[in-house]
Amino acid sequence: MDVRYSTNPAEARGFDTAQLRRHYLVEDVFVPGELRLTYSHEDRVVLGGAVPGAEPLRLESDDTLRTDHFCERRELAAFCVDGRGAVVCDGTAYPVERGDLAYIGRGTREVSFSSADPAAPARFYLASAPAHQDLPTTLVHAKDVPPVELGAAETSNERTIRRYIDGTLVESCQLMMGWTQLAPGSVWNTMPAHTHLRRTECYFYFDLDEDARLVHLLGEPDQTRHLIVRNEQAVISPSWSIHAGAATGSYSFIWFMAGENYRFDDMDHVAMADLR
Repeated sequence: MDVRYSTNPAEARGFDTAQLRRHYLVEDVFVPGELRLTYSHEDRVVLGGAVPGAEPLRLESDDTLRTDHFCERRELAAFCVDGRGAVVCDGTAYPVERGDLAYIGRGTREVSFSSADPAAPARFYLASAPAHQDLPTTLVHAKDVPPVELGAAETSNERTIRRYIDGTLVESCQLMMGWTQLAPGSVWNTMPAHTHLRRTECYFYFDLDEDARLVHLLGEPDQTRHLIVRNEQAVISPSWSIHAGAATGSYSFIWFMAGENYRFDDMDHVAMADLR
């Protein structure tokens, strides 16, 4: 498990490109036949990816957590980015395909991931946060998540948001998670930008052409920095940082948040004139 320590705004102002990438960018989320995790001290979130081949991949605990099993004191979401497979929780299999999500409650002892076809393996994006109570494991199909249309073609940010975990379809402790898809011809996400000092948010970008790149903006509103991001990479955004971006083509991203409150609309918007 890769460990990323917390940073403060004054420290981040002096980071060069390599330091920015080392602190905030997760480059190798998906590796065939492996389950990889990154632990951030920003609200103690964990993100990662699992790409099972012929054999299932089992989610183990780690000395970073120092618990007997991964979900002993954590909740977990597994989003199927591609392919078909199953999330198995304490012996119960939850079949998934692209766009489906399994919420796994605290106290689940055994979690594993498998692919229906090892030649075209499933790709699971994982997000986790500490939990304070046991809640039921729940399977959410993409077709059951109401779409919310935002933005416009004229402003290059026409997009569809689906909120999988926000207290409606799924009850969770603090984890909130959703899928945003950009319409063809639109490239901007989350602009005008915002912060929320009470929550950490992470973005996982996918459906981006292999030769395309995305410019992810981060940092204080008057001290912005950027990361060049390719397909299937993730960005950890501290609570004091904006999180927005634009790409050279359309794309999708998974966002998840954890922290002090449980309000999707708790955003401190930043006026375009105040960005630097």
